[in-house]
Amino acid sequence: MNPDIRKTVPPTASVTQVDAANAVAAANVPPTKPLVWAEVLFWLLPVAAFFLFPGYRTLGGQILIAGLFAMSLDLILGYARIVSLGHAAFFGLGAYTAGLLAKHGWGEPISGLVAAAAVAAVAGLITSALIVRGKDLTRLIVTLGIGLMLYEVANRLHDVTGGVDGLSGVEMKPLLGRFEFGFDGTTAYVYILVVLFLMFLLARRIVRSPFGLSLKGIREGEKRMPAIGVSVAGRLAAVYTLSAALAGVAGGLLAQTTQFVGIDVLSFTRSAEILIMLVVGGAGYLYGGLIGAAIFMVLQDQLSNLSAVYWQFWLGLLLVCLVLFARGGVLGALSRLRSRKDGRGKANPKGDAKTRRPAAGGRP
Repeated sequence: MNPDIRKTVPPTASVTQVDAANAVAAANVPPTKPLVWAEVLFWLLPVAAFFLFPGYRTLGGQILIAGLFAMSLDLILGYARIVSLGHAAFFGLGAYTAGLLAKHGWGEPISGLVAAAAVAAVAGLITSALIVRGKDLTRLIVTLGIGLMLYEVANRLHDVTGGVDGLSGVEMKPLLGRFEFGFDGTTAYVYILVVLFLMFLLARRIVRSPFGLSLKGIREGEKRMPAIGVSVAGRLAAVYTLSAALAGVAGGLLAQTTQFVGIDVLSFTRSAEILIMLVVGGAGYLYGGLIGAAIFMVLQDQLSNLSAVYWQFWLGLLLVCLVLFARGGVLGALSRLRSRKDGRGKANPKGDAKTRRPAAGGRP
């Protein structure tokens, strides 16, 4: 039996419980190998973009923030199958926390980011009690309702949040006491990229731990998990809280690097866009949110430059085609192609009678 799963099985487990644990271990468990060359290349791309496209560092920073936000959603949607249409609630809480701290004199970036994550995590923990009780449709409506309520609260508290005018007067201190947040976006880009990479390593570690394996087990067969001693409600509440914390970090980065917080950080539109980005990239891969954010925002930028009026039509058409012909997103399509290639290789290995060349003079 998988050693990671064995840790979650009680010592007195029956044969049925052990069989259930083995089934969970075999259900879509990613390899625990270190970063391979493709992953190294993936992370070198934003580094190369920093030097090759200096005029797009601001846009690049926004893409990285959206990627982190989408990755936080992937933790609950791709690994625990919790559908959310109000994930912007935690993004907005993180943004307002970091923004309000900076506005009132606490402009140190790293501690402000920690505070943003903490506030969002507390909100996630409190609301998780509502999320774990329902199923797909119930969770969808509850998350949407929470997002709408927070949006209206921010709108009403004009003296605190700025309402529809936004929160201005956010003044950030130099990063590490040395690096100013300038208009060119240089410091902001590096800061965002480093935070994104650290958060990715944290999320990667979690999903490949016994806790992450139990989430996959809940996703594949929620009713079977109590047989091996797993608290389904506890696992869902924990991952929902963690996801909220990562979303808060993304919101805090936005507030700190733009030095402004608009009420749209809590809007339904932002929640829907992040969900689209994750669907485009592929849920359940961690990288899917990062890739989907890059594709969506680059297309949005380029198409809006081509047509300021009809760009949403072309973007929608491209997204529909992508979803129809690449089920599971970009990474899902690549995974199927790889599986087909591996399947053909196993079905017709080198040296098989169908591919072996006949000897000289032999019958073809």
